[in-house]
Amino acid sequence: MADPTPEEILLARAEGPVTPARLIRDLTALGLREGDVVMFHTRMSAIGYVAGGAPALIGALREVVGERGTLMVTCGWNDAPPYDFTSWPRPWQDAVRAGHPAYDPVVSEADHDNGRLPEALRRWPGAVRSRHPDVSLAALGPAAAELTADHPWDDPHGPGSPLAKLVELGGRVLMLGAPLETLTLLHHAESLAEAPDKVFVEYEQPITVDGRRVWRRFRDIDSSGGAFDYSAVTPEGQDPFETIARDMLAAGIGRRGRVGAADSHLFEAGEVLDFGLAWIEEKLGGAR
Repeated sequence: MADPTPEEILLARAEGPVTPARLIRDLTALGLREGDVVMFHTRMSAIGYVAGGAPALIGALREVVGERGTLMVTCGWNDAPPYDFTSWPRPWQDAVRAGHPAYDPVVSEADHDNGRLPEALRRWPGAVRSRHPDVSLAALGPAAAELTADHPWDDPHGPGSPLAKLVELGGRVLMLGAPLETLTLLHHAESLAEAPDKVFVEYEQPITVDGRRVWRRFRDIDSSGGAFDYSAVTPEGQDPFETIARDMLAAGIGRRGRVGAADSHLFEAGEVLDFGLAWIEEKLGGAR
């Protein structure tokens, strides 16, 4: 007899196809509730065969949080000009500057590396997306406009960002089979942390200002290469955010359950921020 395929293993773990009704039941059991403002990260392949795909999952989330609840996802911009295009030959740079379309919150695709759900949610009728080209977020629900409004151009993970507003609104973070290292809210902790040798980056991207396409220079923590050197305080080969999240779970913060076949977690955004900020400053020699 042939070995089972990965799909067959997932179906078995999920006890068959994962229907919308099953998703609603599992999400409720995990602790998601009506009225929640929740940022979610998803690895669809971990859940199993979801009957109806991404729209079915979004529909289940909306059913659980209800009309008073709001969903939020990290989008980014899939077709942003490369950070290092300024090192290209001058004619190539000139061509990009002259012809690259400006970021458009309505049209520009979410970063494919973030999976299927961000693109699906940002296209959902009534969804709104923040204005920052590199780290845009999209939200759907009564708090969506408040979460995404006036996303700071510089320090876009810091004060006034959608991440900061998620904490202020008493929001939550849902990890649906997503690796713990994708806990984006920890970038907000990095932005606020008073620890030495914080790494910043600057880059240029085209946006629309007063109807004109302009190139703007942005400044942010290095959310890709690492805002800090964590090598001395994390196990070799393990992403720092995974280390922080595991320590957080070990401290009894967050809830764990299964959604379909996926090991999933639900956190209070304020607890993630407080723990992450304290962890970074303690491990890296912060001022507090």
